[in-house]
Amino acid sequence: MNMITFMLPLSLTLTLILIFLNFWLAPTNPDSEKLSPYECGFDPLGSARLPFSIRFFLVAILFLLFDLEIALLLPLPWATQLPSPTTTLILTLTILSLLTLGLIYEWIQGGLEWAE
Repeated sequence: MNMITFMLPLSLTLTLILIFLNFWLAPTNPDSEKLSPYECGFDPLGSARLPFSIRFFLVAILFLLFDLEIALLLPLPWATQLPSPTTTLILTLTILSLLTLGLIYEWIQGGLEWAE
């Protein structure tokens, strides 16, 4: 209980100090670029229905798929310390094999070719 009564005011004070420092030190001189709806220089007066390449979505989905693969493989080093690590290793190799076969299939079909 004593530690909580010390840490709660300390964290609250530190948070308030950082918030006030941010408001005090941050530059507040917006120009026309910053005040526009698109800061990247995109012209907002054109059509919003421009054709969009589906390849961008394919690359994003592949990235998410292989990013999730890494998240699934993170506990693997600890799983080798289990009494029977063979089940874990077989499941891991199954996941890796399926993902590798999917990537090879996508590659053969030409889905990773950017220029047509």
